[in-house]
Amino acid sequence: MTRRIDRLSEDDRVLWNLVARTAKPLKGKSAIDNPADIGDDAKPPPRAQAMAPAAATKAKTQHVSHALDEPTLEKLSKGRLPIEGRVDLHGLSQDQAYSLLFSFLHRAHAGGIRYVLVITGKGSSSGGDGILRRAVPAWLSTPAFRPLVSSHDHAARKHGGSGALYVRLRRAR
Repeated sequence: MTRRIDRLSEDDRVLWNLVARTAKPLKGKSAIDNPADIGDDAKPPPRAQAMAPAAATKAKTQHVSHALDEPTLEKLSKGRLPIEGRVDLHGLSQDQAYSLLFSFLHRAHAGGIRYVLVITGKGSSSGGDGILRRAVPAWLSTPAFRPLVSSHDHAARKHGGSGALYVRLRRAR
């Protein structure tokens, strides 16, 4: 019987590093620094700094994130435009989701990817909207994400509906 060696995808590696950071070493053992931590090439800015007041963000009009145009939205929902990347933020805290989203979009933008799907989930079962469902669209409009994100809109039902977003990334220069 041969052993199959699986390598982690880039998204899985990022998610694993986020989880590994929260782990505490066993009693009597010291923590091991992981040289492959995310953020080596793209450190996300602190969320407090990125969440600028709405008046200040509207002052800069050159990189404003808009809703997707109808023809593009229709092509994405019918599968005629490929979704080249996906990131699932289910079960993450806001800080973890923000870091994962920023690093994912940074890598996708650097790789020349145009359209990605961001899955936030629909929220808690207690009847309220999910915190990530409300926060992610706001994050995508902040100055930290403006150089990466051109536009975003709610996904079609088959791609997650109101629990997911289509994101169009800017062209890499």
